[in-house]
Amino acid sequence: MTTELLARRARLLGPNIPTFYDDPVHIVKGEGVWLWDADGRKYLDCYNNVPHVGHCHPHVVEAIAKQAATLNTHTRYLHDGILDYADRLTKTLSHDISQMIMVCTGSEANDIAMRMAQAVTGKTGFIATDNTYHGNTAMVSQLSTRRPPIGGYGGNIKLVPAPDSVRPVGGDLSGQAQAFAQNVATAIAELEAAGHGFAGMMLCPSFANEGFPTLEPGFLGPTIAAIRAAGGLVLCDEVQPGFGRIGSHFWGHDWLGFAPDVVTVGKPMANGHPVAATLTRPDVMAAFRTAFGYFNTFGGNPVSCAAAMATLDVIEEDQLQDNALKTGRYALDRMRKIEHPLKAEARGQGLFFGIEFVLPDGRPATEFAAQVVEGMCRGGVLMNRIGRDMNTLKMRPPMPFTTDHADLALDLLEQVLADTAI
Repeated sequence: MTTELLARRARLLGPNIPTFYDDPVHIVKGEGVWLWDADGRKYLDCYNNVPHVGHCHPHVVEAIAKQAATLNTHTRYLHDGILDYADRLTKTLSHDISQMIMVCTGSEANDIAMRMAQAVTGKTGFIATDNTYHGNTAMVSQLSTRRPPIGGYGGNIKLVPAPDSVRPVGGDLSGQAQAFAQNVATAIAELEAAGHGFAGMMLCPSFANEGFPTLEPGFLGPTIAAIRAAGGLVLCDEVQPGFGRIGSHFWGHDWLGFAPDVVTVGKPMANGHPVAATLTRPDVMAAFRTAFGYFNTFGGNPVSCAAAMATLDVIEEDQLQDNALKTGRYALDRMRKIEHPLKAEARGQGLFFGIEFVLPDGRPATEFAAQVVEGMCRGGVLMNRIGRDMNTLKMRPPMPFTTDHADLALDLLEQVLADTAI
């Protein structure tokens, strides 16, 4: 069955379409933190942040169905739904961020964020880390480092070394914040000298795709100062840490302690319905709306707004941010107690946690981490890897994930670690 399905995918969708796991999982059903495959096997989902409040949550499903049965059109007609949602979502933000553009994907949201920075500054230069992902439009893919763009990175793009808690920028943890900021300042100077100028820096406040290194609030202080001094904008990609996932705060930038000019959100905001948004201050929005004629046919449609509003309902009513804090602390404490000769660091925030593995000679234990992920899948727990060398286990489950679920996952992880050859 799997072989036939893979052959059909290749025939109809083309080559090189990625799948998880050596033996890809054929998922047919989801509920809460659980998934089922075509053979009826049940898996604990420790990876997917898209179904933020749980797979197929009945409140979200009902909201989608009810609105789809009533009206679905675009924002050139007046509709209350997008206004109600914008009002409610922006109330969770500070720093005078009070306006929103709704789109369909995080890539689109980040593309708009970059164009906002261009509109405000009149410049075209951007900075990101050298180990990140922010989307796949032509503009945003210039910041994404998994595969270099055809023709190489543009001269208006500078990628600086990403923060790292095992191999810190600058050589030691105590000086990493300043070393990171110095690299950003150097990149700004290079963009200005080349004639591109500096428009802004895009970053994830958890540095999620970089491997979610252990950082402290205030880490970005020197970097933000350098960006502000140069007149650039801080573009904050909250697609992974946002909506309460880190537990202590609703937004990652509030935990890290900086004020972004633009915030982008996506995957989790409507529990799997394709919705994303770019949020900013009125002055930034006015500059963008003046410089660019922008319209998105599906962005902000009534069904998407209903799904997003229902997702906020569940986050609040089920106290999922508090659950993320409690369960995340419990899971991280358990992971820190795990003993293994290749374990370099257990780390995480809220419901985003994992372990980095390093070989005795200091090289990343990439293949070992890959085998652990495969062993977890065979044992009925879905997770994956992340980081520059893909040697860090990545666990990022739906928000209803409890301490009981954490015990199931981590009991299996301890067994898989013991059974996996070094």
